[in-house]
Parts: sequence; C-alpha cells; structure tokens
Amino acid sequence: MKPIYDTWDLSYKSIFGAVRQFETVRFSIRLSKDIHPDFLPVMVLFRTGFKERFLTMHCTGEEEDCFVYSAEYNARYTDVHYYYFSYTQGGLRHYIKKTDCHYGTVDTGDLFQLTVYSSEYQTPDFLKGGIMYQIFPDRFCRSGKQHENVPSDRIIRDDWNGTPYYKPDQNGHVWNNDYFGGDFEGIKSKLGYLSDLGVTCIYLNPIFESHENHRYNTADYMKADPLLGTNEEFAELCAEAEKYEISIILDGVFSHTGADSVYFNKFGRYPELGAYQSKDSKYYEWYSFINYPDTYEAWWGIDTLPNVWENNEDYTEFICGDEGVLHYWLSQGAAGFRLDVADELPDQFLNNLRRSVKKFDKDKIIIGEVWEDATNKESYGVKRRYLLGDQLDSVMNYPFREAIINYVKGGTSREFIYSVMNILENYPKPTIDVLMNFVSTHDIERAINRLGGEYCDDKSKDWMAERWLTQEQYQHGKDLLKAAMALQFFLPGVPSIYYGDEAGLQGYKDPFNRRCYPWGNEDHELIAYVKELSRVRKSIPNLKDGKAYFALVDGHSLDERLAIFTRQGPKEDYLFFINRTGETVTLPHIDETLDLFENFAPFYGEFSDGNITVPPYGYSIIKARFIYK
Repeated sequence: MKPIYDTWDLSYKSIFGAVRQFETVRFSIRLSKDIHPDFLPVMVLFRTGFKERFLTMHCTGEEEDCFVYSAEYNARYTDVHYYYFSYTQGGLRHYIKKTDCHYGTVDTGDLFQLTVYSSEYQTPDFLKGGIMYQIFPDRFCRSGKQHENVPSDRIIRDDWNGTPYYKPDQNGHVWNNDYFGGDFEGIKSKLGYLSDLGVTCIYLNPIFESHENHRYNTADYMKADPLLGTNEEFAELCAEAEKYEISIILDGVFSHTGADSVYFNKFGRYPELGAYQSKDSKYYEWYSFINYPDTYEAWWGIDTLPNVWENNEDYTEFICGDEGVLHYWLSQGAAGFRLDVADELPDQFLNNLRRSVKKFDKDKIIIGEVWEDATNKESYGVKRRYLLGDQLDSVMNYPFREAIINYVKGGTSREFIYSVMNILENYPKPTIDVLMNFVSTHDIERAINRLGGEYCDDKSKDWMAERWLTQEQYQHGKDLLKAAMALQFFLPGVPSIYYGDEAGLQGYKDPFNRRCYPWGNEDHELIAYVKELSRVRKSIPNLKDGKAYFALVDGHSLDERLAIFTRQGPKEDYLFFINRTGETVTLPHIDETLDLFENFAPFYGEFSDGNITVPPYGYSIIKARFIYK
C-alpha cells in the first residue's frame, strides 16, 4: 500500500523541496478506503508568528486501495512555512505529520517544512560546477619576499614544518603571534598547481591587518596585513588568478574587531584615538561598554575581540557604504565574501550587506558560516532569514560534512540519505547549486585525522600537538578520505578543499589543523586522485546544477556498502556508486533493479552485461536515460 504522504514523491507534492515565491504547489494525501472522513480533510499551514491557514482538500482520484485528496497553495510569502494534514473520523480528529524524514504518519511525528524563497532570488553562476580551495594564508606558501611595515612584536618562524605555538602565557592567554610567512606572492606562485588540481575559486581566511596569525581580530579593514603583502599585491594576485580562471573570495569578520586595532586601540599601537582610549573617539559608538573602559561586550567573552554594534549607522556605512570596506575589496578583485559567524550578524546588517555587494555586482557571492540547517536556524531568539533571497547566497555545509564523515566511518545508509535529503528539501535550489561542501576547515580537525585517527574531543592541546597518525592509521584515513571526497565532489553543491587535505596534511583541532602545507613531502598519489575527481566532475554537466536523488528499494539502500544516487540532466541522468569499504563490490543486473532507467551506458568504472563493479574506496559512474512518466 502506498504511504499516506511522501514529500519526495511528486505525486504527493508537485514540487520537490523549497518553492519559489508565487509558485503553486499541489499537495496530495492518500487515505485508505477503510477511512471514512466525517468532512473533507484539510491542510493546515502557518508561518511563525502568523495564524494558521486551513486549505480544504478535495477528492481528486481513486486508486485500488485509497482515495486521493488534494489542495493547492500559491506561495505568496517568503518565509519558512510549517504544515500538517488533518481529518476527522467518528468525531475524532487525526493528524498526519512527518516521520522518517519524508513520510506522513497518523497521529505521530513532527511538522513538515516548506521553504518559500523570493521570486527574484538568483545566485552567481561563476561558482556553479566549480571547485573551491580554502587557504589559511600564513600557512600555504611563503615567497621569501621581504615585507615592509611588519610589526616588531611578531615572532617569525623559520621552521616551515614546525608545530604552531599553542601554550598560554602566565595569564592563561594564547597570543597566536608566531607567523610562518605565507603571503600573496606565495599563493601567486602556486596558481599553476591549483589550476592543475581543478580549482576555480580560492577562499582566503582573513587577510586584513591583524595582530594574531589567524587574523580574525581585525586591526584595519582597509589594509592587507603587511606580512601578506600590500593591497596592490592582493589586486595583482586576483588579476593573475583570473588568467587561470580562478576567482578569489575573502573572509569578512564583521561581528567584532580586535582590541588591538585602529578602532578600539586598547594598547595604543595606533596614533588615532580608539574607543578604548576616549569617549570622544569617532569609533566609541561602535562598541558596548559596561564599565568604561575595561569592561565591554566581547565575542564569547574574549577581551581581545570586542563586539561591534553592527547596526550602528556609522559602522554600517563604513562596511556597506559606497566607499566602504565591501566595495573597496570588491574593486580590488575579490569575487565575494564568506561571512564569519553569520548567526551573530543581525538581519538588518545582513540585508544591508547584501544590498551593498549586489549593488557593486550581482554576480559577487555571499557565503555565511552557519553550522546547522540554515533555513530553520534560530540565534539569540530570532528565526533567521538567511536563504529567503535577501541575505546570503550560500552557507558552509556542515550538515553534509557530518553526514559524509559518519557514513564513511560506518553509519547507516538511511541516516546518510536522510541527512543529505533534509538539506536538499529545505534549501532553495539557487542555494544548493553553490553550497560550500567540505570535509575539513580551519575550525575542525582535518578529515584524515577524524577518519583514521583517535577521538580527540576529550583530549588536551598537549595530546594533539605532536600526535601523528601511525602508518596504518594514515592509510585507513586516506582510504576513507577518498570515499568522502568522492561524495563531496559528486553531491549537489561545490566541493571545497581545505589546503593540504589533498596532500595528506594531518592535524587535530586548532591550531594543529593549520599546519603549513607540506611542500616537498606531499602524498602525490592522493593529489592525483583529487585531480581525477576534478576531471570527472568537470566532464559531467549535470554536476553544475542537476538535482539529486538516491536509489532506494522499499526505503533501503541497494547495498549498505555503496552510496548510490543520481544527478539529473535534461537529456540523461548519471548514476554514482561510491564504495566506502575496502572490498570490491559488484551489483548484478543493476539495469533490472533500477527500473526507472533505460539505455544504461558506462562512463567511469567497470560496467558490462548489466553488472557494475565499484573498486575499494572508489567510485563508478554510468549514464542512463530516465523513463519520464
């Protein structure tokens, strides 16, 4: 018997996932002929803070064992909507709500979600189908060039492969003042390498002048950090990257500044009066002092990172104005911004930021750091509107990362599929095409350590500092990383490689995940594997914006060892088989099992006589023409 409701099936919900404003969606439920409603069923739909709407469902069809009831909804309002269905029988009211991610069940479960995004919402094309590469600037490549105006209180390391400083001083503070000297010229010298790797976009962690090596404590938004180079050298880097068809996006840190900055100037480094020094400072109103000057609001209570009031008119103009920070760096060649701690940036500021960036050029991109499902995220008691069309283009896709890592480490196919599909169902299609998909970043342990090493969340910094994978652990982590990267490259969105992952660079949590790129000691076999992933990705047009769905039989994976999904195209679909195990997997008569397809053809891997073979920790791909019904 068919389910009562299924959000993945177009015969129940006529548009899969999020819908564009003013689109009409048809919702249908199937009630067994044993059910005799007292009245016509209703669909109940509402937005947070608004009254419920009741849509009467009319009988629109009869099938062998059920009646079909349908209602249509014209999505007029951009927002996250919630809905359920209801009917009464014998005077008793029953509810149809969500269970198992997408099915409707009577009298149990959660509300269904319907995301409605702006009719005008579009995302930049330059990132779609591409490959991103994240660089922590101090640790990627140093040119050896002598830079001017470098502060004398910095410790310049000459041991490129050394362990970053991490021990606190006598007051318990870690100053992060050791630098390995990576710079713009170093990145420029490796553009050929990145191009060969398949990279089309570089995401740089902060480059603005700052006095700690991570540069998240901005000292001057209008200057590049002197150890990286000059503003002119950044512009030259962008121009040179463009020759390789590589764009560059910057990290925007706008929720706080550094205490050691032009604006706050707690330590008197700068000649201009800072907010800490005088209430007469033009920056005083940017900050919130509790007991002037020593007690003030700071990011997570860290007194070196005083919070700013983003909606202060002067601050907003400084960042978002025509002569502001955003326009300046875009004019120097930046292709957009990744926004640090987007959940701490208020809606009004994000609205202003988007207007500013898109006014400069609608094809510049805005990516937010959001760790959860960005469509139903709440922060500080506020329901966020990140992906409705007036704030972000994309987010960092932490939910995919966790789903991929957990799956290749042995999680069930069902958990993996549900985690991925939940995001694909809730996010607008324009966002999905530019999602930042990664398995490592500067904020989490490297994937090879998570996959092959020991659990580290309960370990000390001392334990992590010189903890290296054994040869056996490294090989196991590398094998699983290959499978994880195949998923990362072939699922919807844009794969983002954290510098050095492709070379086998190790590292547990910050700062050990920020070690220097191992030039001269790379894992060349792993690099070759990533290059091949890039080549395959670029050869399949469906991976730019094709929809995805998983191959299931009776709600289960065809084979728990394999992740099997398709990427749709206008003429043909591609089926992907990713093997998370160390054994060769052969699926016999796959053309009979997947009866939604015809005209199977090999594309990558071994496929003959209807049988497909997938190598250990590898992948195979076949083309198949979908039978549209």
